[in-house]
Amino acid sequence: MSAFENLYLDVCAFLFREGRLLDDRKFDEWVECYDPEAVFWMPCWDDSDQLVDDPNKHISLIYYPNRVGLEDRVFRLNTERSGASSPEPRTTHNIANVEIVQRDENSVEVRFNWHTMSYRYKTLDHFFGTSCYTLKIGSSGFSILNKKVILKNDLIHQVIDVYHV
Repeated sequence: MSAFENLYLDVCAFLFREGRLLDDRKFDEWVECYDPEAVFWMPCWDDSDQLVDDPNKHISLIYYPNRVGLEDRVFRLNTERSGASSPEPRTTHNIANVEIVQRDENSVEVRFNWHTMSYRYKTLDHFFGTSCYTLKIGSSGFSILNKKVILKNDLIHQVIDVYHV
């Protein structure tokens, strides 16, 4: 197997693991997938059907400029201090079309499509879109340095949260 094929399989395994941790509600392990300097951003669509391009100038569906914000979100999920997530939905993350867009010695840029099904209050919701990650390559594997989530079905009936995408 070539080095590229090994890299591709390792990237896919990392992405699948992140989804599984969310589905299994293992939020403490999930947040460890993120580098301390990680940016997590889900931009909004504007009135012209274009994605906003700056989380500091425009409203975002989700924006955490570093892992501290994600850690706070996990704390709230774990301590039932999140009314929007009580009861927690049951989710299933499906990942497809994984593509390595660029790579160098220290990082890998990845793009993929995803579909998450969420069940709560006897209602099934579907969320789908495209994500672009920058994965930092470390001695113990990958960590997410940058995560941009493009939600394609942004007319939603509830609060969107990190476990939906």
